[in-house]
Amino acid sequence: MQRRSFLKSAALGTAGLWAGLPGTGLPRAEAAGLPKLKITKIRYYGAPGYNKPLFNQARGIVEIETDGGLIGIGEGGSKDMIEQCAQMMIGENPFRIEHLWQSLYRGMFYPPGREKLHALGALEMALWDLKGKALGVPVYELLGGATRDYVECYATGFRASKAKTEEDRARDCIEAGLRSYRIGPTGGNGETPFDFYENAKKTIDFCKRIDAAVGGGGKWAIDLHTRFDTTEGVKICKAIENLEPYFVEDIVRSENPAVYQTVRQMTTVPIAVGEQFGDRWDINEFIEQRLIDYTRVTLPNTGGITELKKIASLCETHYAGMIPHFTGPLSTAALVHVLGSSSPTRCLMELAGGEPERPEYFNEDYVSFRNGKLYLNPNPGLGVTFNPKKATFIMEVTTKTQFPHPVLKSPDGSIHNW
Repeated sequence: MQRRSFLKSAALGTAGLWAGLPGTGLPRAEAAGLPKLKITKIRYYGAPGYNKPLFNQARGIVEIETDGGLIGIGEGGSKDMIEQCAQMMIGENPFRIEHLWQSLYRGMFYPPGREKLHALGALEMALWDLKGKALGVPVYELLGGATRDYVECYATGFRASKAKTEEDRARDCIEAGLRSYRIGPTGGNGETPFDFYENAKKTIDFCKRIDAAVGGGGKWAIDLHTRFDTTEGVKICKAIENLEPYFVEDIVRSENPAVYQTVRQMTTVPIAVGEQFGDRWDINEFIEQRLIDYTRVTLPNTGGITELKKIASLCETHYAGMIPHFTGPLSTAALVHVLGSSSPTRCLMELAGGEPERPEYFNEDYVSFRNGKLYLNPNPGLGVTFNPKKATFIMEVTTKTQFPHPVLKSPDGSIHNW
């Protein structure tokens, strides 16, 4: 019954919103159809079959439950990181998403590292899912509504192909409707020592073969994986400029943005950076100084949907595109909501193997993928249904932290550093 009342309130539309104007006596949250809820439980599950239980590549499933029975789901974060953040959220209003993000980001004195951002991104994702369900609308509507009908995709590898050569696999990928086929440099795996000079030459030749196979036109891209020093990285870029790849990723190591001031002056290839990064302060100098053409930041690594939306605004301001790194299945679904409601700046989504994953613990139609493109999901929240019986239960958090850090608020109630 409570769920029905939420949707009824949401369906009131304009009439309900007028009820929340000053002088009516009703709070705006009620006018928008949002119930008064508190977070009571946060559960964490392991994703069956995923064999990378790493701090910054975890794919745990998060459920945030309220006292009204509504549940939102998110993805990412290690157990310890999720547990500490979750303890700060118990008893809080789940609809104050930005407020909770600021509290978790700044509330333990130390600025969060990328591992904590990963957990924060999972929890914030679940808050958006919960809010969309409460209002009966998809997340992309809450983010401003659709700005595109679909998001183009490119493939790293292509599972649907039985081709024996990389050239044939690339052709099959393009024929399947994907925008581009991504390759990597030669060498660098296994026990064989990596010879920079030799592999730079082989990589240039490889690029020429792939370009010829797909017919140019930006139908291929390359990730250099930060394997090369500046000399060889730039050598490869200059040699393939006339081939016009869609992008060249991670030409050199990117911890120091200033190095890309040098690289940018030495090549005209479109540069993509950011898959190893987190929030906007990791990537802002690259965007603002036009050192790159595309960001590779993704979910949940950025710290959440709101943070990625802010990065999208940075990109629009400085005419940079967005090409998020491939990620977990739920995060892939969330990316479509963000990219599908952001500025019409150029964007692509990476799919490992050239198609979305289909985990048993999500509904089969959790994403809409056809002809190499991902389409907006019109169902409430993220449009994803989670079956916890098909995942591995790890923990449940129901109590507030016993070690709260002091909180500093300004007179208007906003959070500031302590």
